[in-house]
Amino acid sequence: MTDSGLRAGRWSRILLKLSGEAFAGDSGFGIEGDVINDIAGEIVEVKSTFDVDLGVVVGGGNIWRGISGEVSGMDRAQADYMGMLATVLNALALQETLERLGQPTRVQSAIHMSQVAEPYIRRKAIRHLEKGRVVIFAGGTGNPFFTTDTTAALRAIEIDADALVMGKYGTDGVYTADPRTDSAAELLSEVSFLEVLQKELKVMDSTAISLCMDNELPICVFDLMGRNISSLLDGEHVGTFIS
Repeated sequence: MTDSGLRAGRWSRILLKLSGEAFAGDSGFGIEGDVINDIAGEIVEVKSTFDVDLGVVVGGGNIWRGISGEVSGMDRAQADYMGMLATVLNALALQETLERLGQPTRVQSAIHMSQVAEPYIRRKAIRHLEKGRVVIFAGGTGNPFFTTDTTAALRAIEIDADALVMGKYGTDGVYTADPRTDSAAELLSEVSFLEVLQKELKVMDSTAISLCMDNELPICVFDLMGRNISSLLDGEHVGTFIS
């Protein structure tokens, strides 16, 4: 136990990546209030139990995907900027729910919109974390052609996180193939960065994986809706570890 009465966990600082799809729940589109309440509730539970700094990167796929716009003929850069704005909507929804539950939170956006979010400043983000605030990183990297998975890897490295934990909605880890289309797909308990790249396992894009590999940042992929963040911090093996 620390002086604050909180337990020390496996890691002292983590970056939680939330896919946009998680915000939509079973509906597949938009923001589902009950799902955000569950996600925020677990974050609050983690912060009230463990002595851990927690940053969050949110996706925007529940509202808009840049790649979808490109497929329909839209300029890819423009479509990606629209996707970055979608992540801000999710970040603000999560912030509102967290603060309603009593957890101090800051949203930092890579795209400047000073009326609703702070600009992303690395040193300021770290200071917020040290003060016990949850920092939600929105707006992607601020550049087109980069996914929010790459944003998560980049922000995790920038804030000196001990691990990148990826919460998936309806997926409990990394499989040898897509379990929705291949009944023979097997859940992998552990896998290396090189195996993910060589076997093209659908975890995150190659840029994000390479960033984590080059900086020796471990990744855990797990089911977001199973109260698994606390289990991870308690040292349990949950989902798939990539290292």
